[in-house]
Amino acid sequence: MARALWALCCCSLALLVTGARGTTPVRRPVYGPGFGPVPGHGYRPGTNWGAPAEVCKSRPLDLIFIIDSSRSVRPAEFEKVKVFLADMVDSLDIGQDATRVGLVNYASTVSIEFRLKTYNNKAQVKQAFSRIDPLSTGTMTGLAIKTAMEQAFTEESGARPQSKNIAKVAIIVTDGRPQDKVEDVSAAARAAGIEIYAVGVDRADMTSLRLMASQPLDDHVFYVETYGVIEKLTSKFRETLCGVDACSLGHDCEHVCVNNKTSYYCKCRVGYVLNPDKKTCSQNNGVDACALGHDCEHICVNSNASYFCKCRVGYVLNSDRKTCSQANEARSDVSEDACMCEAQIAFQKKVHHSIKEITNKHIL
Repeated sequence: MARALWALCCCSLALLVTGARGTTPVRRPVYGPGFGPVPGHGYRPGTNWGAPAEVCKSRPLDLIFIIDSSRSVRPAEFEKVKVFLADMVDSLDIGQDATRVGLVNYASTVSIEFRLKTYNNKAQVKQAFSRIDPLSTGTMTGLAIKTAMEQAFTEESGARPQSKNIAKVAIIVTDGRPQDKVEDVSAAARAAGIEIYAVGVDRADMTSLRLMASQPLDDHVFYVETYGVIEKLTSKFRETLCGVDACSLGHDCEHVCVNNKTSYYCKCRVGYVLNPDKKTCSQNNGVDACALGHDCEHICVNSNASYFCKCRVGYVLNSDRKTCSQANEARSDVSEDACMCEAQIAFQKKVHHSIKEITNKHIL
């Protein structure tokens, strides 16, 4: 009896605790002002959000991380930043002919931890992240952007020449308000062809983030409440910096599948054209080009995948190869032209004869 009463009390206590706390922990949503929830909310370590890493085809980039390591960033939080950076690198094709990565570390001073030309693979870059130490005092964000623009994004540091058409991308991560001006130097960096993403954490000043970032702001400004959830942004950047190999995920093209960002479209091999279903292909000679639309005045004639114009009996095709004229009109035009030519020749002969007579008189 005593045991039964004890069990009943325990159960009642458990129900009271459960009712007080709720069966599911309440999570505050993560918002950036004006942007709505950050994609990937609810991230758990090991969860693969967004495009699967194995099919991520990143475009080649010259990528510089600009990381705030001021005193407000606690050591454990700085370690979270390094995990975020490592996850980002895992989403990219790293190499001298693919994406090159550099890192600028800043507080009151600025340190280029490594340059775009320093490392050639993911393992080296991730090891370099693990060795970075915070710089502590100050938040000189403007100086960090200026240093990145003038020293990190140079060909001497490993950036590729403008003729290569390789995108230059800077990702700034900060949790505070800049202690220097950021508007003018950010504008100069953007004018120099650097695309800037601004990531704010906790007490980050949203106005400053907007002044730094490229347009459109919805795609370049992000905010998370703590460094503990910064990894949620990995999937968003993967979508932005990578293109999903949609063809490898499965397609219904009869001939050739072509990736188009997160989707695909179909093409046909040489000698074939795409049918109206945009998936299957037919040989060129099977296409009724005239039925698809033409500008012939009289008769349209199919020719492989194209067409040419003809005229009805008694008409001839004009020089525009589209319109027609009656055959006798065409001959009349020719006759008139011929008469004009004969008259011109006769006039020229007469003038020539007159000049010859005048010349002979003067000689005599």
